[in-house]
Amino acid sequence: MYVRPKKQLGQHFLKDQQVARDIAASLLWRAPEGPSRVLEVGPGTAILTRELMRQQGMDLHMVELDRDSVAYLRQHFPDLGERLVEGDFLAHDWERHFGGEAFAIVGNFPYNISSQIFFKLLEYRDSVPQLVGMVQKEVAERLASPPGSREYGILSVLLQSYFQVEYLFTVEPWVFHPPPKVRSAVVRITRDPARTLACDPVIFKRVVKTAFNQRRKMMRGSLKSLFGDLELPQEWATQRPEQLGVADFERMTLWWQENGPPADSR
Repeated sequence: MYVRPKKQLGQHFLKDQQVARDIAASLLWRAPEGPSRVLEVGPGTAILTRELMRQQGMDLHMVELDRDSVAYLRQHFPDLGERLVEGDFLAHDWERHFGGEAFAIVGNFPYNISSQIFFKLLEYRDSVPQLVGMVQKEVAERLASPPGSREYGILSVLLQSYFQVEYLFTVEPWVFHPPPKVRSAVVRITRDPARTLACDPVIFKRVVKTAFNQRRKMMRGSLKSLFGDLELPQEWATQRPEQLGVADFERMTLWWQENGPPADSR
């Protein structure tokens, strides 16, 4: 059975077995007891799936939106049963699917939803100890960028608040069918239990997003729509968002919680 890549789904099927091996080998998390539950997002034609299935002690589940790919997977792996979910990764309740147990995420992610996958990871941060995924190179650089770099942005701050982000390796276009017009890269994102926020995480996210939505301005200008007439302390006021680290945004959020309007009016 031949599966045609669909542009509207952002499909670029990996065809290089060595790259698939490298991705599978990059998933380092193992459950302390029992099988390691792993969710592959968008298995497509199963080149990565086959490598994952070779891993000892892995309880592999998959989610695939494309009906043709689902039919292909059912044909080649008839024993998958309920471990293969036909549907949208973003719309499914994965904590319920895994019965509250921890699970890792892996995949060659569709370019058109890769950022949304990472925002979903933030929602599941207490359930997902590790994610290994292939994304557009510039997205990978953004996730792993430190403060002060041009690529540093909203997802950089939010993910680095809870996770260690590693840029692992670059992948060239010709290993895909069809070849994308950009280079790709594989990242590994590992939950660090020591990284927690002392401030309200919902307000923190709002502060970060508001700041970077006007990233060319100094902080006193970019946050004016949020802070109103409150005078931002000088240590942040003349900085630009990309110059501030997670700790700076955390302290800024705490400052606003203490000096701003009641939480329910924000």
